[in-house]
Amino acid sequence: MCREGQKGETGPLSDVADLKGVKVMVIDDSNTIRKSAEIFLVQAGCQVLVAEDGFDALAKIADNQPTVIFCDILMPRLDGYQTCALIKKNPRFASTPVIMLSSKDGLFDRARGRMVGSDEYLTKPFTKESLIKTVATHAGRAT
Repeated sequence: MCREGQKGETGPLSDVADLKGVKVMVIDDSNTIRKSAEIFLVQAGCQVLVAEDGFDALAKIADNQPTVIFCDILMPRLDGYQTCALIKKNPRFASTPVIMLSSKDGLFDRARGRMVGSDEYLTKPFTKESLIKTVATHAGRAT
């Protein structure tokens, strides 16, 4: 039996205290997705950076060095696969976890994400719990 959320119990959000100050970037051309993610992450204590596309993100990543990056796949100018590949090719950010965000949940999409270096794949629409759990999982691994 699972009784998540009660005091003293450990559950999927028990690591929330560990997320205080974690710097998370959300790259998505959808204002709704960026805003939703930002609200969820700020509630968990994260510092949130947002970018509308890959070009916008690359400049902000260099300046802010986020701990975890969420990257939409379908974006104008520079898509998520290209953005992820560029992040991972930079030795300074090669170990930074990049989580692909997409409404497509096919095997090909997941495989292509892995090929460009993504660390995980999160399907949209995501829940607050899945977003926070993903950050908690990867924030400890980032260097």
